[in-house]
Amino acid sequence: MELKATRYEVDGHVATVWLHRPERYNAWTGRMHTEYRWILADLEKNPAVRVVVLTGTPPAFCVGGDTEALASHAERGNYDTGLTADTATPGFGVRPEFDHDFSFQFGMRFPIIAAINGACAGIGLALALFCDLRFASATARMTTAAPKLGLPAEYGMSWTLPRLVGVTRAADLLLSGRVFTAAETAEWGLWNSVEADADATLPAALAYAQMLATTAGPNAVRTTKAQIYADLLRHDVGASITESKQLMNEAMATAEYREGVSALRSKRPPDFR
Repeated sequence: MELKATRYEVDGHVATVWLHRPERYNAWTGRMHTEYRWILADLEKNPAVRVVVLTGTPPAFCVGGDTEALASHAERGNYDTGLTADTATPGFGVRPEFDHDFSFQFGMRFPIIAAINGACAGIGLALALFCDLRFASATARMTTAAPKLGLPAEYGMSWTLPRLVGVTRAADLLLSGRVFTAAETAEWGLWNSVEADADATLPAALAYAQMLATTAGPNAVRTTKAQIYADLLRHDVGASITESKQLMNEAMATAEYREGVSALRSKRPPDFR
Protein backbone atom coordinates (compact mmCIF):
# COMPACT_ATOMS: atom_id res chain seq x y z
CA MET A 1 0.00 0.00 0.00
CA GLU A 2 1.17 3.53 -0.77
CA LEU A 3 1.37 5.35 2.55
CA LYS A 4 0.29 9.00 2.46
CA ALA A 5 -0.95 9.63 6.01
CA THR A 6 1.32 7.32 8.01
CA ARG A 7 4.85 5.95 7.98
CA TYR A 8 6.72 3.20 9.79
CA GLU A 9 10.09 1.57 10.22
CA VAL A 10 11.44 -1.56 11.88
CA ASP A 11 14.66 -1.53 13.89
CA GLY A 12 15.50 -5.01 15.13
CA HIS A 13 12.59 -6.21 17.25
CA VAL A 14 10.94 -2.78 17.60
CA ALA A 15 8.71 -1.08 15.04
CA THR A 16 7.81 2.61 15.13
CA VAL A 17 4.61 3.87 13.51
CA TRP A 18 3.97 7.56 12.90
CA LEU A 19 0.63 9.22 12.23
CA HIS A 20 1.93 11.44 9.49
CA ARG A 21 -0.06 14.50 8.46
CA PRO A 22 2.03 17.13 10.27
CA GLU A 23 0.57 20.00 8.25
CA ARG A 24 -2.82 19.06 9.76
CA TYR A 25 -1.44 18.11 13.19
CA ASN A 26 -1.98 14.46 12.24
CA ALA A 27 -5.76 14.89 12.09
CA TRP A 28 -7.51 11.55 11.61
CA THR A 29 -9.05 10.56 8.30
CA GLY A 30 -10.42 7.39 6.74
CA ARG A 31 -7.20 7.17 4.74
CA MET A 32 -5.10 7.31 7.92
CA HIS A 33 -7.29 4.69 9.55
CA THR A 34 -6.95 2.37 6.55
CA GLU A 35 -3.18 2.80 6.42
CA TYR A 36 -2.80 2.30 10.18
CA ARG A 37 -4.63 -1.01 10.06
CA TRP A 38 -2.61 -2.10 7.01
CA ILE A 39 0.66 -1.30 8.79
CA LEU A 40 -0.30 -3.27 11.90
CA ALA A 41 -1.37 -6.22 9.77
CA ASP A 42 1.99 -6.09 7.99
CA LEU A 43 3.89 -5.91 11.28
CA GLU A 44 1.85 -8.77 12.72
CA LYS A 45 3.13 -10.99 9.89
CA ASN A 46 6.75 -10.09 10.66
CA PRO A 47 8.03 -12.53 13.33
CA ALA A 48 10.96 -10.27 14.13
CA VAL A 49 8.67 -7.54 15.49
CA ARG A 50 8.05 -7.90 19.22
CA VAL A 51 6.95 -4.38 20.23
CA VAL A 52 5.34 -1.48 18.36
CA VAL A 53 5.62 2.19 19.33
CA LEU A 54 2.92 4.53 18.01
CA THR A 55 3.53 8.29 17.83
CA GLY A 56 2.81 11.32 15.70
CA THR A 57 5.06 13.29 13.40
CA PRO A 58 5.77 16.51 15.35
CA PRO A 59 4.32 18.81 16.49
CA ALA A 60 1.31 16.67 17.49
CA PHE A 61 0.21 13.14 18.25
CA CYS A 62 -3.27 13.40 16.71
CA VAL A 63 -5.73 16.28 17.16
CA GLY A 64 -8.74 14.09 16.41
CA GLY A 65 -10.94 13.93 13.35
CA ASP A 66 -10.06 16.18 10.45
CA THR A 67 -12.32 19.25 10.52
CA GLU A 68 -13.28 18.79 6.86
CA ALA A 69 -14.39 15.23 7.60
CA LEU A 70 -16.37 16.47 10.61
CA ALA A 71 -18.09 19.05 8.44
CA SER A 72 -18.92 16.35 5.90
CA HIS A 73 -20.54 14.24 8.64
CA ALA A 74 -22.64 17.25 9.64
CA GLU A 75 -23.79 17.79 6.06
CA ARG A 76 -24.77 14.13 5.61
CA GLY A 77 -26.25 13.79 9.06
CA ASN A 78 -24.45 10.53 9.78
CA TYR A 79 -21.03 9.05 10.51
CA ASP A 80 -18.79 7.51 7.86
CA THR A 81 -15.61 5.75 8.99
CA GLY A 82 -14.12 5.99 5.51
CA LEU A 83 -13.21 2.30 5.61
CA THR A 84 -13.93 -0.17 2.83
CA ALA A 85 -14.75 -3.88 2.85
CA ASP A 86 -11.15 -4.81 2.03
CA THR A 87 -9.61 -2.84 4.92
CA ALA A 88 -7.04 -4.93 6.84
CA THR A 89 -8.22 -6.58 10.05
CA PRO A 90 -5.19 -6.96 12.36
CA GLY A 91 -5.99 -8.54 15.72
CA PHE A 92 -9.37 -9.79 14.54
CA GLY A 93 -10.50 -13.35 15.21
CA VAL A 94 -9.13 -13.63 18.75
CA ARG A 95 -12.37 -12.73 20.55
CA PRO A 96 -15.57 -11.19 19.16
CA GLU A 97 -15.12 -8.26 21.54
CA PHE A 98 -11.83 -7.40 19.84
CA ASP A 99 -13.20 -7.32 16.28
CA HIS A 100 -13.81 -3.57 16.51
CA ASP A 101 -11.97 -0.26 16.33
CA PHE A 102 -9.76 0.04 18.28
CA SER A 103 -10.14 -2.94 20.55
CA PHE A 104 -8.47 -4.99 17.80
CA GLN A 105 -5.20 -3.80 19.36
CA PHE A 106 -6.00 -6.01 22.37
CA GLY A 107 -5.99 -9.02 20.04
CA MET A 108 -2.55 -8.37 18.58
CA ARG A 109 0.38 -10.56 19.60
CA PHE A 110 2.73 -7.68 20.49
CA PRO A 111 2.42 -4.77 22.93
CA ILE A 112 1.62 -1.38 21.40
CA ILE A 113 3.10 1.61 23.22
CA ALA A 114 1.67 5.08 22.62
CA ALA A 115 4.25 7.90 22.69
CA ILE A 116 2.08 11.01 23.00
CA ASN A 117 4.45 13.75 21.96
CA GLY A 118 1.95 16.58 21.52
CA ALA A 119 -1.70 17.52 21.17
CA CYS A 120 -4.02 14.52 21.47
CA ALA A 121 -7.79 14.82 21.09
CA GLY A 122 -10.92 12.87 20.26
CA ILE A 123 -10.24 9.77 18.24
CA GLY A 124 -6.50 10.30 18.77
CA LEU A 125 -7.02 9.92 22.51
CA ALA A 126 -9.30 6.92 21.98
CA LEU A 127 -6.56 5.25 19.94
CA ALA A 128 -3.98 5.87 22.68
CA LEU A 129 -6.28 4.47 25.37
CA PHE A 130 -6.48 1.16 23.50
CA CYS A 131 -2.68 0.90 23.51
CA ASP A 132 -1.11 -1.38 26.11
CA LEU A 133 1.21 1.24 27.56
CA ARG A 134 1.38 5.03 27.28
CA PHE A 135 4.25 7.50 27.53
CA ALA A 136 3.35 11.19 27.34
CA SER A 137 4.95 14.60 27.23
CA ALA A 138 4.15 16.56 30.38
CA THR A 139 3.12 19.52 28.24
CA ALA A 140 0.90 17.62 25.79
CA ARG A 141 -2.61 19.09 25.77
CA MET A 142 -5.42 16.55 25.51
CA THR A 143 -9.20 16.38 25.44
CA THR A 144 -11.93 13.84 24.82
CA ALA A 145 -13.36 16.63 22.62
CA ALA A 146 -16.73 14.99 21.88
CA PRO A 147 -19.02 16.99 24.22
CA LYS A 148 -17.71 20.26 22.77
CA LEU A 149 -18.98 19.00 19.39
CA GLY A 150 -22.33 17.85 20.71
CA LEU A 151 -21.28 14.20 20.52
CA PRO A 152 -21.30 11.30 23.00
CA ALA A 153 -18.14 9.51 24.10
CA GLU A 154 -16.51 8.04 20.99
CA TYR A 155 -14.72 4.83 20.11
CA GLY A 156 -15.19 3.10 23.45
CA MET A 157 -13.75 5.83 25.69
CA SER A 158 -16.70 5.28 28.05
CA TRP A 159 -15.31 1.74 28.45
CA THR A 160 -11.55 2.41 28.53
CA LEU A 161 -11.32 5.57 30.66
CA PRO A 162 -13.28 4.32 33.70
CA ARG A 163 -11.16 1.18 33.75
CA LEU A 164 -7.94 3.19 33.65
CA VAL A 165 -8.71 6.11 35.97
CA GLY A 166 -11.97 5.23 37.76
CA VAL A 167 -15.51 6.42 37.12
CA THR A 168 -15.23 9.80 38.87
CA ARG A 169 -12.20 11.01 36.93
CA ALA A 170 -13.46 9.49 33.70
CA ALA A 171 -16.76 11.34 34.12
CA ASP A 172 -14.84 14.60 34.54
CA LEU A 173 -13.03 14.19 31.22
CA LEU A 174 -15.87 12.60 29.26
CA LEU A 175 -18.67 14.95 30.35
CA SER A 176 -16.74 18.22 30.17
CA GLY A 177 -14.37 17.68 27.27
CA ARG A 178 -12.01 20.02 29.11
CA VAL A 179 -8.36 20.28 28.15
CA PHE A 180 -5.95 18.48 30.45
CA THR A 181 -2.23 17.70 30.38
CA ALA A 182 -0.16 14.63 31.12
CA ALA A 183 1.49 16.55 33.97
CA GLU A 184 -1.88 17.26 35.57
CA THR A 185 -2.94 13.60 35.30
CA ALA A 186 0.45 12.04 36.06
CA GLU A 187 -0.88 10.18 39.11
CA TRP A 188 -4.18 9.06 37.60
CA GLY A 189 -3.01 5.74 36.17
CA LEU A 190 -3.19 6.86 32.54
CA TRP A 191 0.55 6.96 31.93
CA ASN A 192 3.42 4.56 32.40
CA SER A 193 5.74 7.56 32.28
CA VAL A 194 5.39 11.33 31.91
CA GLU A 195 8.39 12.89 30.19
CA ALA A 196 9.67 16.45 30.49
CA ASP A 197 8.75 17.49 26.97
CA ALA A 198 7.88 16.28 23.48
CA ASP A 199 11.50 15.65 22.50
CA ALA A 200 11.99 13.24 25.39
CA THR A 201 8.82 11.22 24.88
CA LEU A 202 9.58 9.06 21.84
CA PRO A 203 13.12 8.16 23.01
CA ALA A 204 11.73 7.11 26.40
CA ALA A 205 9.08 4.93 24.78
CA LEU A 206 11.62 3.40 22.41
CA ALA A 207 14.01 2.65 25.27
CA TYR A 208 11.23 0.84 27.12
CA ALA A 209 10.25 -1.02 23.95
CA GLN A 210 13.84 -2.14 23.42
CA MET A 211 14.04 -3.35 27.01
CA LEU A 212 10.80 -5.28 26.64
CA ALA A 213 11.85 -6.79 23.31
CA THR A 214 15.22 -8.03 24.56
CA THR A 215 14.78 -8.97 28.23
CA ALA A 216 11.33 -10.61 28.25
CA GLY A 217 10.50 -13.80 26.40
CA PRO A 218 8.38 -13.00 23.32
CA ASN A 219 6.09 -15.97 23.87
CA ALA A 220 5.66 -14.97 27.51
CA VAL A 221 4.82 -11.38 26.53
CA ARG A 222 2.32 -12.49 23.89
CA THR A 223 0.60 -14.92 26.26
CA THR A 224 0.52 -12.47 29.16
CA LYS A 225 -1.01 -9.74 27.00
CA ALA A 226 -3.77 -12.16 25.96
CA GLN A 227 -4.36 -13.08 29.61
CA ILE A 228 -4.68 -9.43 30.66
CA TYR A 229 -7.48 -8.61 28.25
CA ALA A 230 -9.25 -11.97 28.58
CA ASP A 231 -9.36 -11.51 32.35
CA LEU A 232 -10.50 -7.90 31.99
CA LEU A 233 -13.62 -9.29 30.32
CA ARG A 234 -13.98 -12.62 32.13
CA HIS A 235 -14.45 -11.51 35.77
CA ASP A 236 -13.72 -15.03 37.03
CA VAL A 237 -10.64 -15.32 39.22
CA GLY A 238 -10.86 -19.11 39.43
CA ALA A 239 -10.90 -19.48 35.65
CA SER A 240 -7.92 -17.11 35.44
CA ILE A 241 -5.92 -19.20 37.89
CA THR A 242 -6.81 -22.46 36.17
CA GLU A 243 -5.86 -21.11 32.76
CA SER A 244 -2.61 -19.60 34.06
CA LYS A 245 -1.54 -22.98 35.46
CA GLN A 246 -2.22 -24.66 32.11
CA LEU A 247 -0.33 -21.93 30.26
CA MET A 248 2.61 -22.26 32.65
CA ASN A 249 2.67 -26.01 32.08
CA GLU A 250 2.81 -25.45 28.31
CA ALA A 251 5.49 -22.74 28.62
CA MET A 252 7.76 -24.98 30.67
CA ALA A 253 8.19 -27.25 27.64
CA THR A 254 9.62 -24.45 25.49
CA ALA A 255 13.16 -23.41 24.64
CA GLU A 256 12.26 -19.91 25.81
CA TYR A 257 11.66 -21.17 29.35
CA ARG A 258 14.81 -23.27 29.33
CA GLU A 259 16.83 -20.19 28.29
CA GLY A 260 15.21 -18.08 30.99
CA VAL A 261 16.09 -20.61 33.69
CA SER A 262 19.62 -21.06 32.32
CA ALA A 263 20.19 -17.31 32.34
CA LEU A 264 18.87 -17.02 35.90
CA ARG A 265 21.13 -19.79 37.16
CA SER A 266 24.14 -18.41 35.28
CA LYS A 267 23.42 -14.86 36.50
CA ARG A 268 23.43 -13.46 32.95
CA PRO A 269 20.87 -11.66 30.77
CA PRO A 270 18.60 -14.05 28.82
CA ASP A 271 19.10 -14.39 25.09
CA PHE A 272 15.61 -14.67 23.60
CA ARG A 273 16.55 -14.88 19.93
